Amino acid sequence: MTSPDLRLRLRPTMLSDLDFVISVETDARNLPFITPWERTQHEAAVRIPDFRHFIVEAGAEYERAGFVILQGCRNPQRSVELKRIVLQPKGHGLGRACVQLLKRMAFRDLHAHRFWLDVKSLNIRALQLYASEGFVEEGRLRESVRISIDGADGYDSLIVMSMLDREYQARLAMGVEAAA
Repeated sequence: MTSPDLRLRLRPTMLSDLDFVISVETDARNLPFITPWERTQHEAAVRIPDFRHFIVEAGAEYERAGFVILQGCRNPQRSVELKRIVLQPKGHGLGRACVQLLKRMAFRDLHAHRFWLDVKSLNIRALQLYASEGFVEEGRLRESVRISIDGADGYDSLIVMSMLDREYQARLAMGVEAAA
């Protein structure tokens, strides 16, 4: 799947990509915002049909820029989760373009009724991005994840956010979403 606004596309992750996936996931710039998976978890996500594991490719040459994981793609409730989005480099609009692409995929291709995610409360940039892209806060899982940043141990809360298909359709009708 390709984004019309930014040279960005998603391609299915292959097992040969997993060294890259692990390196991006465990990069010190990303660790405060995610809970890394074991390689076997990524292998399962590549193989299990309920998941969609993609490499994000961006730029003129479509270089690897990160990865995303969707879960619940065969969920009978039509509730698809944005399980993970990890991108490098930051601050170039890749996150926004990727989220827009994933919304189109969730609602148009996977026929989701609900597209949801959870995000650590300390991830202010991601929270702002998701809110600006139409995701609505549903609730908080207070101090549900343990974090260790620069030797300081503690807990952070997860904020659950979602978008419903009718909200996405309204955004399309208002011209806020690209229909491509």
